[in-house]
Amino acid sequence: MEPENKDDILVKAEHLSKFFQISKKAVLKAVDDVSFDIKRGETVGLVGESGCGKSTVGRCLIQLYTPDQGKIIYDGKEIKGLTSAERLSFCKKVQMIFQNPYSSLNPRMTVSEIISEGIRIHEKLSEQEKKEYVEELLLKVGLNKEHMSRFPHEFSGGQRQRIGIARALSVKPEFIICDEPISALDVSIQAQVINMLKKFQKEEGLTYLFIAHDLSVVKYISDRIIVMYLGKIVETGGAQEIYKNPMHPYTQSLLSAIPEADPKEAKSKKRIILEGEIPSPINPKPCCRFAKRCRFAAKECFETEPVLREVSPGHKAACLMLDKTIPNM
Repeated sequence: MEPENKDDILVKAEHLSKFFQISKKAVLKAVDDVSFDIKRGETVGLVGESGCGKSTVGRCLIQLYTPDQGKIIYDGKEIKGLTSAERLSFCKKVQMIFQNPYSSLNPRMTVSEIISEGIRIHEKLSEQEKKEYVEELLLKVGLNKEHMSRFPHEFSGGQRQRIGIARALSVKPEFIICDEPISALDVSIQAQVINMLKKFQKEEGLTYLFIAHDLSVVKYISDRIIVMYLGKIVETGGAQEIYKNPMHPYTQSLLSAIPEADPKEAKSKKRIILEGEIPSPINPKPCCRFAKRCRFAAKECFETEPVLREVSPGHKAACLMLDKTIPNM
């Protein structure tokens, strides 16, 4: 569903674009004219294949990348024109959990130093209060105070990601960008981390942008879903609506790849195999970027660029063949 009023919207991206200059004539359009919003307290899942621009969107939102075009509005204010004091406040409110816990933690810092780095900048606590707070955070994420003096290399991948989560929570943020936080973890650990994130959201009213390529996980944690393909949003809507009634051929293909636990349903489920070459995001032509791999593509798909349009309340898709009645899965 769309937000009932503007006050519900915490994060808003308007015509967001991020390009990378490869050479004098070659431009890689990692994110190309993307618009969406995220309501307070909800989880929006951002999904798509590797290289579609998901992580670039997240890095633009937290200002690790400077967008080339468009606006990012946080809590009603555009973040481009923030003063130094406002930017410090923004950094406290918006945090990120990175994909790879092996590279996102400083190997030369102890766990205590890693978690307390943000606390030192944003909170006025004594050394004893800081120590007690770090201990409290470690217990929250399933570790203990004995881990404070250890270094990242002494932990497993799941434990390192818990340290990364504790670091993100340390400054009491409002909005957390989860950039594929479980993709580098064992399956047995993934559920624990997901349930932990849901628990923290319920207890502290957090808002998440959950970036992933595993759609079964996204369905479990998300309220709404955004599907990206080669820098463009191709479909967006409520999580249940997207899973029950996917309209874009790319979304249908992604959903068909989810393993089915029930043997009978797995046998009857038809896998949609994408054929054809993945087009290059460098200097893309003004047409449907999925056309070369789409089983419903017509001549106009190679000549005209589709725009997102509403197919049902709160459910949008960017496909020129929607009016030609694309069959559902």
